[in-house]
Amino acid sequence: MSETGRSSTETRRPDGAALVIALVLAGLAALIFWDVARLSEVVGYSPVGPATVPKWIAFGLIGLSIWTAVAAFRRDFPEREHQEVAPVLWVIGGLAGQMLFLKTLGFSIATGVLFAATAYAFGKRQLWITLPVGIVLSLFVWLVFALLLQLSLPAGPLEHLFL
Repeated sequence: MSETGRSSTETRRPDGAALVIALVLAGLAALIFWDVARLSEVVGYSPVGPATVPKWIAFGLIGLSIWTAVAAFRRDFPEREHQEVAPVLWVIGGLAGQMLFLKTLGFSIATGVLFAATAYAFGKRQLWITLPVGIVLSLFVWLVFALLLQLSLPAGPLEHLFL
């Protein structure tokens, strides 16, 4: 054991989470390069075309991936705090509820469910308050989009009262 409390094998092992992040960045860069390969066939009179900016973004992601991998092997990342799983699950559950209810119950109720679940995840535990507040705020957003901007969001029984 060293003076920091870590064994010598633990200090030599790269940071696994950072390596995963480096791989995800490299994967995103590969996806962008693959997509850009289709765009580079569209060549005009200028060397700057629709593939130029995505190609530079992919190069930037490759650079960040390499930088992250090097930092993972050097163990340059600070110690991470303990991650609470329950709040993350509440937000994911709210998103799943919104996707499930969007077609049947409409935008306002579905987004109100997401609002209430996210508020619960951030510590506001009174669902009987946050759910109606979320529905009212979402109804206001729906009204702005539907009536003022003439854009279409999924309408449910609550929205049909205002049509």
